[in-house]
Amino acid sequence: MKILIVDDDKEIVELLSIYAKNEGYEPITALTGREALTKLATSPEIALMILDIMMPNMSGIDVIKEVRKESDIPIIVVSAKTTDMDKIQGLITGADDYVSKPFNPLEVMARVKSLLRRASAQMTSNEPDRLEVGPLIIDKDSHEVTTLTNISIQLTALEFGILYLLASHPNRVFSADEIFERVWQQESIVSAKTVMVHVSHLRDKIEEATGGEKVIETVWGVGYKVEA
Repeated sequence: MKILIVDDDKEIVELLSIYAKNEGYEPITALTGREALTKLATSPEIALMILDIMMPNMSGIDVIKEVRKESDIPIIVVSAKTTDMDKIQGLITGADDYVSKPFNPLEVMARVKSLLRRASAQMTSNEPDRLEVGPLIIDKDSHEVTTLTNISIQLTALEFGILYLLASHPNRVFSADEIFERVWQQESIVSAKTVMVHVSHLRDKIEEATGGEKVIETVWGVGYKVEA
């Protein structure tokens, strides 16, 4: 399985490449954002991207924006920018996970495995292939969400996972911990804020496409649900 490693620091690229190989992955590397976009365009079999944010000429945030126009490939941000707002910006833009520098390469590989496992689980699940919830049509196989008026809503892989989880269990309230463990496919550690950011961005996209309809409800002090 191929993963794309993008950082303007050659030593970091080489370090992560070594650990990726040790885990059985085939690393593809890029030192700039534009090179990363070229590698993605010419290697559609790339399964995941590890991406630095602070790069010259084209930042990691700009790379994510471009990638998300056409792809829901899992993206792990690895960045020296460590404030909550930096992390929230990365997640809102479309990253699936955020690791602060300096980092433990083993932790990065653990997150790679988790995201790839989640993506594989979504593909092999026996849950319904197509759901209609309120103004939305959700297609699991194509990972597409459209409105009843045929407006397409572009979601990241995690946003789609959250929406599908809630929509496939109408009226059930899921806590932030449950959502994190089911969608991220890893044990919850400090998940509440991460889930909140993704749900907020997901709501914004749905309301923009549907003229303000609210599909995901907050049950204060408990979690989130979609009503039947």
